[in-house]
Amino acid sequence: MSSNNLKFIENFRQVNNLEIIESQSDVKRLSKDFYNYSPVLTEKLDGCFADLVVRPSDHNALMKVAEICWEFSIPLTLRGSGTGNYGQAVPLFKGVVMHMNRFDKLEDFDPDTGFVKVQSGCVMGDLNKQLEKYGRELRLLPSTWKTATIGGFIAGGSGGIGSIRWGFLRDPGNLIGLEAVTMNEKPELLKFNAEESEPLNHAYGTNGIITSLLLATDIKRRWYSIVIDCIEFKKTIEILKTLTSAAIDLKLGAILEGEIVDQMPTWFKSKARSHKILIQTTLGGIRTIEPICKKFNVEFSLLGEEEKLVNGISEVVWNHTTLHMRSRDKNWTYLQMLLPLNNELELISVIRKKWNKKVLWHIEAVSQQGSPRLAALPVLKWNGVEELNEIMDDCKNLGAFIFNPHVLTVEGGGLGVVDADQVKAKLKFDPKGLLNPGKLEGWEIKEQFNI
Repeated sequence: MSSNNLKFIENFRQVNNLEIIESQSDVKRLSKDFYNYSPVLTEKLDGCFADLVVRPSDHNALMKVAEICWEFSIPLTLRGSGTGNYGQAVPLFKGVVMHMNRFDKLEDFDPDTGFVKVQSGCVMGDLNKQLEKYGRELRLLPSTWKTATIGGFIAGGSGGIGSIRWGFLRDPGNLIGLEAVTMNEKPELLKFNAEESEPLNHAYGTNGIITSLLLATDIKRRWYSIVIDCIEFKKTIEILKTLTSAAIDLKLGAILEGEIVDQMPTWFKSKARSHKILIQTTLGGIRTIEPICKKFNVEFSLLGEEEKLVNGISEVVWNHTTLHMRSRDKNWTYLQMLLPLNNELELISVIRKKWNKKVLWHIEAVSQQGSPRLAALPVLKWNGVEELNEIMDDCKNLGAFIFNPHVLTVEGGGLGVVDADQVKAKLKFDPKGLLNPGKLEGWEIKEQFNI
């Protein structure tokens, strides 16, 4: 470690309420997330880790970290629980990882609006438990919600359980505001309203250190889990689309192809080999689902109230599906896409014909701009970058919109275009480009956009 590095570490030692983690095993562990879902990212990121990790307990300590990093031009990467899988929390240029898990307080709740103000390091499972006493729950959850932090979800996530009703995190009305510390010579704690928050939402912590969030919540409901067995895959799509257009409360709607079901945990599998539709609804919703299943001549099983189940269907959807597949065979990886409206079956049929069982279908019902849509997180057998790109190109040519999980940058894994507002926010709040460098593509080419 250089003498310059030694100097900045000595400055950290003078900061009150700041834990410094220097053990190489701990530093390496806290420099990683679940990027190993992608063989592409595994090759790029396995050798990346910080010089050290710091864990502030209050705003003063956090702002001192930002000030010291500014003074010595040290890269600073933010970390929640490390449950992401794009490499969002991996430092590309060493420096410091700042672990935010001590910022874990629910600061305020407004009973009139249902808005909750919560610190960014609060674990979502803990936050949901705290919201219960107000009769509320979070609208959107990743499959890792029991351990993921709310700040990590906002900064690195996009949607999940609840997206069938509430869309995605960047849809208006989900994030109401936030507070963040700037990376300037004299760091400031600033408050942002909903519109001002947009550039910091899903920006991988590249343009501000989010310390707290103001979020809309939903009324707490008793959600019941249902599994529908279906022999014909085509029928699963028809049934799921029928359910998403019905006048019932839904929190989750997913399809797992039979070959995926075979790789799920023993408690989930049934003796009958079939494709499965997974639904979370209310007791009232079940009354409507039952005659729909009769109409389609399929059987459904009521597993019970999701919260009371030892193992619920929340454990086998979204990226937990991929997690279980990889626990059996590390050669499985995945894609993320929005399927073409009303042409979902045509795309799946063409891909099946060409790629056979190299691509297995996992579908999630979502809402896009208020309309029901089907997204897909298909799992695929890894056979090199060339084949991966060919599969993605095939899906694009058939009308799918790909959210590529095999890239490092915000833009690459999102809409694929530079968000000028995100870059402008970085220029204003991180003019040296020290926050999570290498993850915001627009920053590297900002001159081309006259930013």
